[in-house]
Amino acid sequence: MKRLAIRVFALMLATLPVVSSNAFANSDDRPDAGALYTATNAAAGNSVLIFDRNENGSLTAAGSVSTGGLGTGAGLGNQNGIALTRNQRFLFVVNAGSNEISSFAVEPSGLRLVDRVFSGGQRPISIATHGSLLFVLNAGGQAGSSDNIAGFSIGRDGQLSPIAGSTRPLSVSNANPAEIAWNDEGDLLAVTEKGTKRIVTFTIDERGLPNGPNVSASSGLTPFGFGFGKRDQLFVSEAAASAASSYAVSDSGTLSVISASVLDHQAAACWLVVSNDGRHAYVANAGTASVSGYSIDEQGTLSLLNADGVTGLTAPGPVDETFSADGRFLYTLDAKSGAISAFEVRGDGSLRKLPDTAVQIGTNGFAAR
Repeated sequence: MKRLAIRVFALMLATLPVVSSNAFANSDDRPDAGALYTATNAAAGNSVLIFDRNENGSLTAAGSVSTGGLGTGAGLGNQNGIALTRNQRFLFVVNAGSNEISSFAVEPSGLRLVDRVFSGGQRPISIATHGSLLFVLNAGGQAGSSDNIAGFSIGRDGQLSPIAGSTRPLSVSNANPAEIAWNDEGDLLAVTEKGTKRIVTFTIDERGLPNGPNVSASSGLTPFGFGFGKRDQLFVSEAAASAASSYAVSDSGTLSVISASVLDHQAAACWLVVSNDGRHAYVANAGTASVSGYSIDEQGTLSLLNADGVTGLTAPGPVDETFSADGRFLYTLDAKSGAISAFEVRGDGSLRKLPDTAVQIGTNGFAAR
């Protein structure tokens, strides 16, 4: 996929306060300290919880800041409810209870709220950023509402501006989606639909607008979390059978199965992340409080790192996972038991367990730098 949709789109919006992806990447004022973020998702008022990340991967609680919006007080069945821009200058959080997105500037002193906007739909649950673009996945679920994606441009100060004509429906009105994410090139978005056994994609045209949905059947039931690899490949967890599948992605967004439903022999593989080098994928298993690692070869074939599927053990109740920006550490958000589990990622893909960190029960969304 060679299209330069993001660059063209940024040029077309030159009169707006939008920063191109290159400008983001070359910024000298991005923070250099590691941190991890999750959100309370509280119905009375949503807040971001901040943890400083130390050199050895351990975490230290560092306060909280209000999003100005509302959570739901219940699980969202999602991945990527919090997202950082690639240069780590801005952080975005869903407010699923008030149908909003909050935008924060990431500063040496912490987070500074800069904007709060309507998400373009009902019950936003997942956010994806690439360069100066942000798309949100709205899960609907309320009377008269339907699932959709909606796009925004990111201003120089982190403010969000809706992109006219960017809202697109999913394959059906109540698809029960889980996640939205970009491919590496920034010319394609994917969404998993738990309720339909489908994965939908949207190509991004020269104006930065999505075309789709392009609908593909999932290899297994309940496609959930996912990540893109380095060679136009997509890796998806499947919660029902506790498995992961891999797909080749065409320029038009069509998916072709590479590895079909490789079981991890655990329970409820819901969340999946791909390592920075694209050589490994890790799924977090809600039912067995474990992480299963897979190796990825050049063809995108998946193979379990451990015969029993246990590459690491988490605290009970994982609900999300993320890598540190440098890829050295893997974290799971164990929101049902009030913990964050941490692992050092070794060169062969194995995990070394680090001490858990306490976190408020019921948190949602997970991102680290």
